[in-house]
Amino acid sequence: MTESAPVDPTSTDGWKKLAGIADGFTPDLRGWFDSDPGRAERYTFQAADLTVDLSKGLVDDEILAALLQVAKDTGVAERFEAMLAGEHINVTEDRAVLHTALRRPRGTEPALVVDGQDVDADVHATLDKVYAFAEQVRDGSWTGVTGKRIETVVNIGIGGSDLGPVMVYEALKPYVQEGLEARFVSNIDPADIYEKTVDLDPETTLFIVASKTFGTLETLTNARLARQWLWERLGLTDASDDEKSDAVAKHFVAVSTALDKVAAFGIDPENAFGFWDWVGGRYSVDSAIGTSVVIAIGKENWEQFLAGFHAVDEHVRTTPLEQNVPVLMGLLNVWYTNFLGAQSHAVLPYTQYLHRFAAYLQQLTMESNGKRVRWDGSPVTTDTGEVFWGEPGTNGQHAFYQLIHQGTRLIPADFITVAKPARPLKDESGDGKAVQPGQDVHALFLANFFAQTKALAFGKTADEVRAEGTTDEGIVAARTFTGNKPSTSILAPELTPSVLGQLIALYEHIVFTEGTIWGIDSFDQWGVELGKQLALQIAPAVDGDQDALASQDSSTKALIAKYLELRGE
Repeated sequence: MTESAPVDPTSTDGWKKLAGIADGFTPDLRGWFDSDPGRAERYTFQAADLTVDLSKGLVDDEILAALLQVAKDTGVAERFEAMLAGEHINVTEDRAVLHTALRRPRGTEPALVVDGQDVDADVHATLDKVYAFAEQVRDGSWTGVTGKRIETVVNIGIGGSDLGPVMVYEALKPYVQEGLEARFVSNIDPADIYEKTVDLDPETTLFIVASKTFGTLETLTNARLARQWLWERLGLTDASDDEKSDAVAKHFVAVSTALDKVAAFGIDPENAFGFWDWVGGRYSVDSAIGTSVVIAIGKENWEQFLAGFHAVDEHVRTTPLEQNVPVLMGLLNVWYTNFLGAQSHAVLPYTQYLHRFAAYLQQLTMESNGKRVRWDGSPVTTDTGEVFWGEPGTNGQHAFYQLIHQGTRLIPADFITVAKPARPLKDESGDGKAVQPGQDVHALFLANFFAQTKALAFGKTADEVRAEGTTDEGIVAARTFTGNKPSTSILAPELTPSVLGQLIALYEHIVFTEGTIWGIDSFDQWGVELGKQLALQIAPAVDGDQDALASQDSSTKALIAKYLELRGE
């Protein structure tokens, strides 16, 4: 167990240097680019297939040197090695943190043995079991209780057991086997499972119940509703227990280690795929939690997905901090958050298939680094965490970009795109003006990508507005853009399984870098637990128990009473 106190970043020379720079700091991206022809090249880096341009960030060589010194003084590289080796850096739960082990290639030497367990052997045994089951579903040898092949897989989970799989499935839809579909149920709102099952054929539907402990309230409630739906739709409501059990065994599998609870539900424990306490939910998409996606895209594509993760893991492990992309991006986030007052961070994918990526990152980043104490229990000495948010492509331009461009808040933004679209199209007609006949629509899309980062960086001066013929000074002011709005551009060849794995790993290690500098345990999530506990205590009151209602605070009591009134109860 790691017991040493974290380094207080504010005590380091690098932090003090940054504080001095930030005092009266006035960025000038126009001037910096004009005076430094090599800026773009010097601040563009490569991590596996990802080209990452940091040149439009609010950083210069002096700032970057001080940030790198903070990373060295707080032991970012050393803590990363400790994580890879299986040291218990999740201090509050006394656990190793080994999501990187989920994508170690088979046969890697030396084998990873942690707490007396051969982690590599465990990971690949589970992978082989998932692959074998997925192939049975894909080739039609696994059938439902009536003998029909599976056409729809419904993943029932929440948090990391939902956000990861649904994001990856949506991102890799071009790789999904024809005739197969995956759907995802997470919310305990009954509308969610209703809408996801209302048009399905029970004979061709397979449910995957994803819960490590097989005790998550939302997941198990939805699993029971799914089981009830299956029996009703198959006409088994009044059937024998054996008939019901046979149906469940053919239409339900689990991702869980609680085999007794899995069996009690009716799922054959042989059809349960496990994972380990050294994998946090938000880091688990490349574990058996991704079984629904493995079924959809197949073993070969999933192996490429894992290889993408591993490529970035190796980049972080082997690359000096000065060229280490996730470390540099994490350091920039620290600069923006702790010295320039940024409170949120936009993630803007210019590829529609990544439309759930920002939602995925919300859990990864905010559950990991939304902490107020350090890993030794002492209060943090800095602000921590950022609010991550975003939408894909030009949708966001017509919604919230106004605030980023001309608002008073500093909002760093990551722009992500690919050179080759999965679905290329040409506008054969065009409009004869802005869009010429035969226009490559992806190229038009990417023009927006490049234009937005340019506009954010360099803005538009009052003189430039006047030069366009505007004479009303009030209008001139409204049309002036200050620029100096920081952005990072991430460009990949195409959205392959490997590239998606690289993108996820990139942000995992950004989170790690920030958490290490702030001295926090990025791998626990105690803040999630209190609301769960209170919900269980309040549930009887919501159900009409007057004693339970009377024990609530006045506000909660009044709200529940109004709810019961509106329900007519």
